[in-house]
Amino acid sequence: MTHTKIEITAELVRELLLDQHPDLADHPVSLGARGWDNQLWRLGDDLAVRLPWATESADALLRKEHTWLPALAPRLPLPIPVPQRLGQPSPRFPRPWIVTTWVPGQPADRAPITRGAQAADALAAFLTALHQPAPEHAPAGRDRGGPLADYSEGFIQGLASATEMGLIPDPDAVRAVWDDAVAAPGWTGPALWLHGDLHPANILTTDGTICGVIDFGDLFAGDPAGDLAAAWSLLPDGAADRFHAAYQPAPDAATLRRARGWAVRRALGGIHIGEAGLRGRPGGKATWGPPAHAALQRLIATAQR
Repeated sequence: MTHTKIEITAELVRELLLDQHPDLADHPVSLGARGWDNQLWRLGDDLAVRLPWATESADALLRKEHTWLPALAPRLPLPIPVPQRLGQPSPRFPRPWIVTTWVPGQPADRAPITRGAQAADALAAFLTALHQPAPEHAPAGRDRGGPLADYSEGFIQGLASATEMGLIPDPDAVRAVWDDAVAAPGWTGPALWLHGDLHPANILTTDGTICGVIDFGDLFAGDPAGDLAAAWSLLPDGAADRFHAAYQPAPDAATLRRARGWAVRRALGGIHIGEAGLRGRPGGKATWGPPAHAALQRLIATAQR
């Protein structure tokens, strides 16, 4: 994590708006959330300001959202944050920032999905609409776009580390899910638009079901298996089959095998981040641990059918 040396405050946000978008500067400003890459500040009732504060790559991710999301949003059946304005680097804040629409709801790592059938249908409809062929100049994935085999060394090291800490009760079963996914045939279809980072903190819920999707910084074109992993990462027990039945076109067996691989990789990462949060380490998020452990158990159960 490379946190910006400039402290981000409500006063700074208001000053940036006064400099570049003065028509918005009289809206109330309050902290919304501090995410992995960005801070989110509410701007009145309907808008938000996102400013990069950690990873160096956040600048490019914000610009990517500003470029692509306005065209994608109208076809999606769930609300997403739609960029409205782009803030340019300045002496006050030397990084780009954006003004987006505000999407109400609570992150699923804090308010878990409990209405599995409704959530499965909502997620399937969203991904069916999103997963359309992307143009040739669409962005490529950062660390999620290549074959699963490219990530085997890191996965095995992460599994060993989590096992040593007593976080993985059945590492052989976890490794079996991974090995099966790596052995699956690769994607041969067109490069489809993908969210790229569908973990619980990027899904908003209300009344136990999905009401919005946020943080499209990893938006890219590629194999849909990475997004289809969300069936195990997000949905409660027993809802994955309903999701797969509702998603169109129906994923083939090889795609589901790869999806389980992406899901087990994401779960392992969430377990490490959750444990770091419990131990008070930088970058840790304690709320990521429970949904990651639950996803891992679902994946093992699926593999053992």
